[in-house]
Amino acid sequence: MNFGFTEEQELLRAEVRKFLDQNAPLERVREIVEAEDGPGNDPALWARMAELGWVGLNMPEAHGGVGLDLETLLVVLEETGRSLFPSPLISTVLAAKAIERFGSEEQQARWIPGLADGSKVGTFAFMERSDTLGPEGVETLAKPDGDELILSGEKLFVSDAAAADLTVVAVRSGSDAPSLSLVVVEKDTAGASAADFEAMDLTKRIGKLTLEDARVGTDCVLGEQGAAWPSIQWLLDLGAALVTAEAVGAAEAALEITTEFAKGRIQFDEQIGKFQGVKHPLADIYVDVESFRSLVYYAIWALDQDADDARLAVSRAKAYCADAFPQSAIMGVQLHGGVGYTWEYDIQLYLKRAKWVRPMFGDADHHYERVALLGDL
Repeated sequence: MNFGFTEEQELLRAEVRKFLDQNAPLERVREIVEAEDGPGNDPALWARMAELGWVGLNMPEAHGGVGLDLETLLVVLEETGRSLFPSPLISTVLAAKAIERFGSEEQQARWIPGLADGSKVGTFAFMERSDTLGPEGVETLAKPDGDELILSGEKLFVSDAAAADLTVVAVRSGSDAPSLSLVVVEKDTAGASAADFEAMDLTKRIGKLTLEDARVGTDCVLGEQGAAWPSIQWLLDLGAALVTAEAVGAAEAALEITTEFAKGRIQFDEQIGKFQGVKHPLADIYVDVESFRSLVYYAIWALDQDADDARLAVSRAKAYCADAFPQSAIMGVQLHGGVGYTWEYDIQLYLKRAKWVRPMFGDADHHYERVALLGDL
């Protein structure tokens, strides 16, 4: 099977790289995330990305998107990961794919155009206080009241929670564990409020969504009420694949930064990169990055094709990444010596990104267990 990128995809990669190098080098990323009470991203850059079609890259053409596949989006995510570009891209794509895949034509026409043109930010909310990725972890209750639902509960670890104009929320519709629904909650809904947490990785905003008797119409339910667990599983898998795809670029950049440091750092009249204790760990990092790159390429393709082994492929990729990326980032800091931990050096930014990636949509333990379960091991 050929997983090489097409000429058009490589041209897109070059354009994204050029755009980010010119508009969002790490110096600019630092300015964005250090801005006091700032939005956590650059609205002007977000609008420009949307204008170029990158935000709506794999959203339906009928609703303002470009209509391309997830493999093409992967190209963009690798480059945004390389730059640690702070944006709600993954969150918005997740919300849009939920509406496209599980919503009606009317719901798609209602919400996707705003997501595709960047005027609206979307996100997906699943996790709660139990910190469980299974259906039993959802306690947020949807109580029917005529042609409305009354939502009560709290969602935690929601990406871009405060910035989101609409959130696709997993809620409980019945007492049975799998009796879940997907509901779109808009920002101005009475009883709904969102706030960001203080996080280690300032380039990724994460927070909570609080629902206090928030009322939404039944026309905000995606698909059949009480039967959304398979849909939620697909969204969790997509989220895991997307953050892993972005991690490929971030891990590769961290390796490049550390390699350049090793070439320039002189000890005992030699570049430290010539020492076995430095070059061997760098070689190990390279092998790890290439390994989970290959795994996530297949996982993205499998999701896009609804392949039978898509869930297994996603867990293989995320499990490997959730172990290897933090380890490689820690090694990168160690190879910088004591200065690697300081704010002035860029490598610590990639360590923080690795710490963010590790638990998102399931850590290594969760996905290795799922690999064993799905593989009948």
